[in-house]
Amino acid sequence: MSTPFFKFKKFTIWHDKCGMKVGTDGVLLGAWCNVSEAKSALDIGTGSGLISLMIAQRNPALSIDAIDIDSSAVNQAIENVKSSIFSNRIKVIQCDITKVGNGNCHDLADKYALIVSNPPFYGENVYSSDRQRNNARHTSSLPFSLLIEKSSALLDDDGEFDVIIPFGSAPEFISIAAMHGLYLSRRTNVKDSVTKPFKRSLLAFTKHPVCTEQSELCLREADNQYSAAYRELTKDFYLFI
Repeated sequence: MSTPFFKFKKFTIWHDKCGMKVGTDGVLLGAWCNVSEAKSALDIGTGSGLISLMIAQRNPALSIDAIDIDSSAVNQAIENVKSSIFSNRIKVIQCDITKVGNGNCHDLADKYALIVSNPPFYGENVYSSDRQRNNARHTSSLPFSLLIEKSSALLDDDGEFDVIIPFGSAPEFISIAAMHGLYLSRRTNVKDSVTKPFKRSLLAFTKHPVCTEQSELCLREADNQYSAAYRELTKDFYLFI
């Protein structure tokens, strides 16, 4: 049985009431996204609040709105935030991002300097009996097109929209983003080990066309030890790195 919580260096995440547990994808995005110049951020599909707490740790000037459609996840994120030293800068809100702009989610700001999301990405029609887990995992609950459309509308002109998605879904996501005036500025393709194919892509978008910075990240070396690059990226968070 998996543990109901995950302890990081400066906060603890309880995730037993969330559809998706703490995982590498969320940690990667929270450590990789660009927080240096941002004063306001929106975390779409916050789940347990992991990414919001990570970016709050990385930028002490950042105020964050963390939203999720699932009430159980929202309640758990609220508790995780309350028990952290970053509680005064993170507001957790139950909100359906697909309905923003239609008289819903009044607590959100008009614009954000940074928008981050570790969105649902399973598109196949294979569902479990757990509705909460399905919402957290499948694009039917948040299609890429709607996520991109709403994020573009909420993003500052000089802001950045950062996501982590399957490597194979990146071309489609990048194409849809361009149709909504969002242009790829950074891309890091991620593989689990040197012997594995690429599994995920970390993508950053801006509203102004730029030359795309491309890089690769391997999480483990051939001996199954964490790579130096992954250790460097996550050293401020993991207790075991």
